[in-house]
Amino acid sequence: MPPSLDMTLSCNVQQTFIIAHNENTHPLETTLTQEGFAYEVLRQPESTSQLGYSRSYLALLNHCEAWKRASEINGLTLIVEADFVPVRNMGSLPMPVQPTYPSLGVAWLYTCACQLYSVSKEGYAQGFSTSMVAYLVAPMGAIALLNMAEELKQSPGPYAYSAWDSDICKILRWQGFENFIPLRNYGEHGGQPNPEHHQHGLSRTHRADVLYGPLAFTPMYALPEGNLTEPATSEPITEHWLSRPFGKSPFSTIHQLWRYSKVRLYARTKGIARLMAGKFLRQKVFHESSVPFTLLRFAIRRQLSWSL
Repeated sequence: MPPSLDMTLSCNVQQTFIIAHNENTHPLETTLTQEGFAYEVLRQPESTSQLGYSRSYLALLNHCEAWKRASEINGLTLIVEADFVPVRNMGSLPMPVQPTYPSLGVAWLYTCACQLYSVSKEGYAQGFSTSMVAYLVAPMGAIALLNMAEELKQSPGPYAYSAWDSDICKILRWQGFENFIPLRNYGEHGGQPNPEHHQHGLSRTHRADVLYGPLAFTPMYALPEGNLTEPATSEPITEHWLSRPFGKSPFSTIHQLWRYSKVRLYARTKGIARLMAGKFLRQKVFHESSVPFTLLRFAIRRQLSWSL
């Protein structure tokens, strides 16, 4: 049953920010406009004072500006990175959390290595995720994240690698906030691997394990060149096949279709494997829950989707 209008995502987001550097964000901007989101692109200006900063710290600085703005309003802020590819009709999808939840920290719309902690009687799931590709943040949660960023500035500092996005859930929970994960992902991480992650023992890439539906446009990784950073432009790219709706135009070549299908099939298989291995719903959480089979139903239902 579709959600009531006042419980859809687009009706409960007060402001939206696209975090970008020099990426082409036109397809994402077009999709957000069509879905009813009033957005602003926040591009981190290049500065000689930031030479030598780690990529992870530069990413943190990008999000900090959005957190500052999120802390100044009374409502929810949607923050997406430039390589986020929404599913079609994202704006009409149900909220992953009650919009006025008093202790909300972060509600992820895109998850990576997520875990399920609990499910409310209304069906909202609390849990863990890493990666900040797409998420909702409440004002008080944004303030807590800004405080975290200030601490990271002191230690380990701007030049050191920090997996800060992996610590957000823990830091917010320590301060009494509660964080939510969606039933399925509202979009895909369409970008290139971050070599800094691999150098520190993390996976090269991460993709959505299960999507709410077809993507609104083709992710960059489906292109033969896999080029994420086309020159940014404010002009519509009306003739670029990438900017056309994903389901309404064929791939230019069979190789592009194969590249996309291969990535998505691997992501789906990995998600199902995590469920079966007890990594999404851990045995300890299951056995200690007062409603263990509610958690199990949520975990299984999450993967029961025909969407690749």
